[in-house]
Amino acid sequence: MDVQRAPDVEEKVADIVSALSYGHINEFRIICMRSRNATAKAYARIWNLPDIWQKALSVGAFYIIEVLSEHYDRLSEEEKEKVLIHELLHIPKTFSGALRPHRGRHLRIDSRLVNELHRKYRERRGRGFG
Repeated sequence: MDVQRAPDVEEKVADIVSALSYGHINEFRIICMRSRNATAKAYARIWNLPDIWQKALSVGAFYIIEVLSEHYDRLSEEEKEKVLIHELLHIPKTFSGALRPHRGRHLRIDSRLVNELHRKYRERRGRGFG
């Protein structure tokens, strides 16, 4: 598997974070990577830096959004935006380095929520947010 930085994805993530007013997300602590030849069937996945690593390295929380080139790059711009919104939803309000599950106690990460947030994103972007 080959992995490299994805500045185009980082730019899109920053735009989404700004437009959706996700103040709890520190976009400077989200690194976006593009992988090639991965065997997973996902479009993207999010990786966290667990608390024990943060303490051992004396750093704060970081997240990596990995887009799998073979699947993600073929998507329309709209679908790419939805994939990134989905991954950002896994980041908790505490930005602690933990990850939210798909079926959490207070939040369910599903296509209904992603579509609703994508609609808001598109509306706000049309008003000069990106």
